[in-house]
Amino acid sequence: MQKRTIVKFLLIVTLVFTNTILFAKESKTEAKGDLKTEIKEFIDHHLQDSHDFTLFSDKETGKHYGFPLPVILWDGGLKVFSSSKFHHGETVAEVDGNYYKLYHSKIYKTDAEGTINYDDHHHATNDKPLDFSITKNVMTIFFIGVLMFFMFRSLAKSYKKNNGIPTGIGRFLEPLVLFVRDEIAIPNIGEKKYKKYMSFLLTTFFFIWLLNLLGMTPLGVNVTGNIAVTFALALITFLITNLTANKNYWGHIFWMPGVPTFMKVVLAPIELLGVFIKPFSLMIRLYANMTAGHVVIMSIVGMIFLFKSWIGSPLSFGLAFALSILELLVAALQAYIFTMLSALYFGMANEEAHH
Repeated sequence: MQKRTIVKFLLIVTLVFTNTILFAKESKTEAKGDLKTEIKEFIDHHLQDSHDFTLFSDKETGKHYGFPLPVILWDGGLKVFSSSKFHHGETVAEVDGNYYKLYHSKIYKTDAEGTINYDDHHHATNDKPLDFSITKNVMTIFFIGVLMFFMFRSLAKSYKKNNGIPTGIGRFLEPLVLFVRDEIAIPNIGEKKYKKYMSFLLTTFFFIWLLNLLGMTPLGVNVTGNIAVTFALALITFLITNLTANKNYWGHIFWMPGVPTFMKVVLAPIELLGVFIKPFSLMIRLYANMTAGHVVIMSIVGMIFLFKSWIGSPLSFGLAFALSILELLVAALQAYIFTMLSALYFGMANEEAHH
């Protein structure tokens, strides 16, 4: 009898101990799952544009530290108000009797309760007003534009005052300007016609490079990782290429010389398709490379909080640091590639016929 009691006691202790371990493992797995979800949401928030500029936030208190941006809507008339009315998407903004809700970085028209209706695929079906707001990405573009204006204005003034010798920040800018001219513009376009494209090539190179560098800061901006921005840059290259092209360029597309007539008919649609593929590749290359870089670095940083061990965390930190250094090279490399390919397309559009 006493042996049976001891055996029962040992079985109970074993079951309790086993259940405790399993519960602890389950709780730990659930906590890790929640942390993974939180990291994923943070990465998505960093990649997306927003209607306010949040520097950082405190999850425990729910406070956000930053500043609001102006919201400009057209909904039966012009509606202008501060994004602080949305309170980071937590409240409904009431403007002139209309109600608007910020949902997944987009503004929808709704009721006073902020009701969002969905279709069968869980997509919001509420009406969306035309949005001309000054978002985080737009404000960053304005900032880089103003910064570039003063940088090159300073360079021009230093040339004028010192007989063509740059001073101050001009000493840093001049080698880069000469690099774009001597290594990108002249080799791809030619000495006769490169000058009319230099303003665009210089603007593109410094614009993309500075935006890429700003995207690596803790400010959380990802302008070149926005496909709308890369589309606009590629579209400008497309328009300049085709509006300044000579007869020889179009002749090689629609009626390639030195080729049998049958092959001309076959090759013409392919060459015409290439006219649109070239800027499309510019758009996708810049967008995909910068987005991938941000996702990889932030994912590895997130692994530091997942591992929470003396081995995993230092390894993740070291890898994230090494990739950040590599990303500095990628920031300049993507600016160079976009500018170089643009210059190459300009050169092809202005190439003279060879007899």
